[in-house]
Amino acid sequence: MNSLEGIRVLDLSRVLAGPWCTQTLADLGAEVIKVERPGSGDDTRGWGPPFLKDRAGADTAESAYYLGANRNKRSLTCDIAHPEGQALVRELAARCDVFVENFKVGDMARYGLDYAALQAVNPRLVYCSITGFGQTGPYRERAGYDYAIQGMGGLMSITGERDDLGGGPQKVGVAVADLFTGMYATVGILAALRHAERTGEGQYLDMALLDAQVAMLANLGANYLVSGQVPGRAGNAHQNIVPYQVFEVAPAADGTRDHIILAVGNDGQFGKFCQVAGCPELATDPRFARNADRVRNRQVLVPMLAERLKQRSKPDWLAALEAAKVPCGAINNLAEVFADPHVQSRGMVHTWDHPLAGPVRLVGSPIRLSATPVRTEAPPPLLGQDTEAVLAEVLGWDADRVAALRQQQVI
Repeated sequence: MNSLEGIRVLDLSRVLAGPWCTQTLADLGAEVIKVERPGSGDDTRGWGPPFLKDRAGADTAESAYYLGANRNKRSLTCDIAHPEGQALVRELAARCDVFVENFKVGDMARYGLDYAALQAVNPRLVYCSITGFGQTGPYRERAGYDYAIQGMGGLMSITGERDDLGGGPQKVGVAVADLFTGMYATVGILAALRHAERTGEGQYLDMALLDAQVAMLANLGANYLVSGQVPGRAGNAHQNIVPYQVFEVAPAADGTRDHIILAVGNDGQFGKFCQVAGCPELATDPRFARNADRVRNRQVLVPMLAERLKQRSKPDWLAALEAAKVPCGAINNLAEVFADPHVQSRGMVHTWDHPLAGPVRLVGSPIRLSATPVRTEAPPPLLGQDTEAVLAEVLGWDADRVAALRQQQVI
């Protein structure tokens, strides 16, 4: 049995923030009905290459992007611009516990699918709207995309190399504003479901990418609010901990430059590092003995450590530091990540059987529950593949009624 078994989610979201939320709910056992536009489906189905290859080596209609955000779901097609499609969604919502959408502010009301309309048919419904800027405020009608949100929310101002070293604004390599919003939405939905269990009352959840981005500024947001000082980009260094950054080490066997991450988190670890590095005197130097001292004297200490770290190879440093329990790590590319024996032992890659491609490897959920393990089912490979089954199982429709809607191109 899964944790959310018995919870049904009607998912009208597309692209990433909403699908990431509903994918997590599906991992935990919820039945997620993904409502997609007839003919095209979720925008990300076409966001490639790369596309999944069929057994003959030709591209299928499913991008890797889509497959990575929609596991454990069922696909139902429905045109909500059609009055019959809107009626169908309302009928489904009456039999669901959660409704998730990421349309522009006001769109759901125009379709008769806003919270007030659906609450009238299902008072217990947890309704989650995900937008760029939320349902209130001067920017509420703007379209909000992850890239712009990373800029507007301050993340790009603190990401990238220092300006004095030639740096400039840099986005994160994955859409973190979308992903964090999806995870915050998941938490909010679970809390609202708990409330509904106790009271029988659903509620409305207003999630905004900009809000989530501001929240995830974490210690740097707190630094600014407490000190009034605007932090800049620090490259691969940490704003509040030293030494906590990337260091160049001796060249690799083929002569190329090599690096490690050194992540000294406290004064005890700094002492251990200094022993390994052959400079124990630095651990008692009053300029560097405490982290606050090391942060204040960063410009003195880091060049000293940088020269010392260049004297030994990456394998040598990693072995010695790990033996001394000093946090450190390699910088792996994705081939190295998925070949890592620890990643493999943790079962982070699952293999599913795709009807067109055969065995397909995709990343699974990182959640580990001892009594209620997560689900590991494939994303719905075919657009609308579950339409007839969902309408029969959830609404009790017969084949004639389904055929009538299909003829009208509603589904």
